[in-house]
Amino acid sequence: QVHLVESGGGLVQAGGSLRLSCAASGVINSMNAMGWYRQGLGKQRELVADITTGGTTKYAEFVKGRFTISRDNAKKTVYLQMNSLKPEDTAVYYCHAVCHLWTGNYDYWGQGTPVTVSV
Repeated sequence: QVHLVESGGGLVQAGGSLRLSCAASGVINSMNAMGWYRQGLGKQRELVADITTGGTTKYAEFVKGRFTISRDNAKKTVYLQMNSLKPEDTAVYYCHAVCHLWTGNYDYWGQGTPVTVSV
């Protein structure tokens, strides 16, 4: 059984910063792509950023220059440093990972961590 556990969400004022973490646990051979998505109230889930095993990153236009994704392969953990937060960044943030198990590659999602940015 693989679990992704997120932490680091919360309430912050506009212009502030938060750092999200997501740790994978379970019998995992290796982690492939990892990333963060978000879903605002009444909106569809959207990609925020993702990162390959080798460290290649991709960002949504609306977070470029403000958010930074990174990972620690040994710890099976992905991070999202969020700076210059705006009220429109308010959403539930979900961790996503493609895990390589003995039986193949599978997609997993975390339970979500809420981020609220006040004006």
